[in-house]
Amino acid sequence: MIIIPMAGLSSRFTKAGYTKPKYMLPLHGKSVFKHSVESFSRYFNDLPFIFIARTVAETPAFIRKETTELGIRDARIVVLDRETAGQAETVEIGIKEAALDDRTPLTIFNIDTFRTGFHFPEASWFNHSDGYLEVFRGEGANWSYVGPTEDGDEPLAARTTEKQPISDLCCDGLYHFAQSSSFLDALARERLAPSLPELYIAPLYNHLIKAGQRIHYDLIPTELITFCGVPAEYEALGGEKP
Repeated sequence: MIIIPMAGLSSRFTKAGYTKPKYMLPLHGKSVFKHSVESFSRYFNDLPFIFIARTVAETPAFIRKETTELGIRDARIVVLDRETAGQAETVEIGIKEAALDDRTPLTIFNIDTFRTGFHFPEASWFNHSDGYLEVFRGEGANWSYVGPTEDGDEPLAARTTEKQPISDLCCDGLYHFAQSSSFLDALARERLAPSLPELYIAPLYNHLIKAGQRIHYDLIPTELITFCGVPAEYEALGGEKP
């Protein structure tokens, strides 16, 4: 199951003078939405997709049109009627509204990032992993981070943080959980002892690690990722200013 949360308010784009949500903005002949979702094109026929969105700017109709044109076989839309406490809660609502089985694998991705040629890891560790975060080498205080274990034959995470650099392994916004029940259990634990005011996804893995689950990271080349989350990034890619 591919889950795309789209509940953000695009506030930085609004402040910059844009009148549409960022995922609707045109970029080289197609929408930012299409650029992002095409990251998973090899799975359009095999996996269901859930898009979790607000009703602004007729977004549900927009998603139906775009996913039909992309050829996604099973595209589901969950419409939010309120703001959420963060991306993790947005995903939780999508899971519950779609009535997913507890064993359903989840792959969560941002709508404002483009991932060239995505495929699930082919390394042997993926077959027994309880979840993983996709990462690239970088720096800055605006990323989620993975702190790796110091030894071992597999790329295991010792802990994760949100906007707190603990290594050079920055998350690109792709989060995988082997079972939806693990995500929901970790979120319930995070609510009992919040690490931040907002419910982010990366910190949830700490609860799974403490419970003995094997959480990995998958390091990819930076050139496979394109970020389009703020006006400066969109405009640098060739997007028109308002």
